[in-house]
Amino acid sequence: MRFSGFQELLEHYAAVSPDAPALIYEDREKKVCSFSALKKLVAEKADAFRSSGKRCIGILSDGSFDCVVTILAANIAGLQVVMLDAFSPSSTLKGSIPYADIDCLWGDEELCEELSPFLTVGPGGNYADRVLFFTSGTTSSSKAVVLTGQSLMSSAWNGSQKLPLDPSDILLCMLPLGHVFGFVCGLLWGLSCGAAVALGRGTRHYMDDCRYYQPTALSAVPSLLGFLLAHEGLNESLRLILIGAGDCPADLLSAVQARNIRVSFGYGLTETSSGVAISTKGDPFAMEICPDDEIILAPDGEILIKAPTCMMQGYYKMPEATAEAIRGGLLYSGDLGRFDDDGLLHITGRKKDVLVLPSGTKIFLPEFESRLAAALGTTELAVVLKDGRPMLVLCGEAEEEETVRKKIRPVMDEYPRGQQIAGIVFRSTPLPRTATGKIQRYKINVN
Repeated sequence: MRFSGFQELLEHYAAVSPDAPALIYEDREKKVCSFSALKKLVAEKADAFRSSGKRCIGILSDGSFDCVVTILAANIAGLQVVMLDAFSPSSTLKGSIPYADIDCLWGDEELCEELSPFLTVGPGGNYADRVLFFTSGTTSSSKAVVLTGQSLMSSAWNGSQKLPLDPSDILLCMLPLGHVFGFVCGLLWGLSCGAAVALGRGTRHYMDDCRYYQPTALSAVPSLLGFLLAHEGLNESLRLILIGAGDCPADLLSAVQARNIRVSFGYGLTETSSGVAISTKGDPFAMEICPDDEIILAPDGEILIKAPTCMMQGYYKMPEATAEAIRGGLLYSGDLGRFDDDGLLHITGRKKDVLVLPSGTKIFLPEFESRLAAALGTTELAVVLKDGRPMLVLCGEAEEEETVRKKIRPVMDEYPRGQQIAGIVFRSTPLPRTATGKIQRYKINVN
């Protein structure tokens, strides 16, 4: 069923299946919250938000039961909700708070106290139903994408038409809710189908959450899937895994299928409230377009998306960036693709200067490469992905790899380990470039 927002979702299932489990979570012991109980808790918290006088809340999401209730309640109460990554550097969070007009915070008390001096007076005007997600870039590259409860629920419906869940299903949510893939495909996908959503207990329980909750469905990024496979972390009752937010090695998908688990791959962007295409048949990389969406391929193969029910309202306070991204009602994704003879979409690469890691994290290359160039004293370099890890390609005379690593170490120390250069490749020929001098990254072969 298509819902117009979080309120309608809760009202519907509280009426038709009040005692059915909505959320399963741990609070010293395993607990179950029914749809009727969830509706009541959210309503009470929404009333408290309405009387608070606050306009915009920043959620330092930890994926907990209280976190989910707070997100739903704040949106229903009419606050602008800004999803923040609690594991981002504090310097990034301190810049995000005034930029997004946040006037109150929810999350870890110590972190909230540290960030409280950066709270602002809140946005003016009526920003009801706005939910902001930051693109998962590094620092200056990260923009706040303005979505709504309605667009997020439309996205959940869109995906469920291709990949439905049953009310008897249990969907395990192990992904961060601060990213749109985790929020839609880890939470709303299940709730919109009337299924129970089990809330993961954090990274220290990655190996045993599947055995603890016994889910029938799971959404995961490639790096999480790889971890679960390596540590035998998948339960026997699991029947479906949805992979998204990054390139997934074929061997991981094959390993899942060998366990008689159905595996699907989803393609989408924060700007489209998550997925626009999902594989539903044999080949996980051959995807059907979701019902509300339309995909057109530009002459150079770039994927252009028309998603009227799920499209972002824009980048927050960035009209020029919004106008550049959406032209003529089409979102220019920066991804490259092709259609096969059956009309199914295949992703073939990226056009934009962004690398998407298997974790779903993005590296904004102009910033990343310029810092490397300054450290090495050359602009004849490029960063590309190999086996899901960033590789540095250097042109010119080869030198000792350790010498290069020593030069770039101060830069790398400022990035999380997963975003650091994993290897260095030297090439004697110039980097492939366009007529305007831009690197044609997809033509660089590091195999």
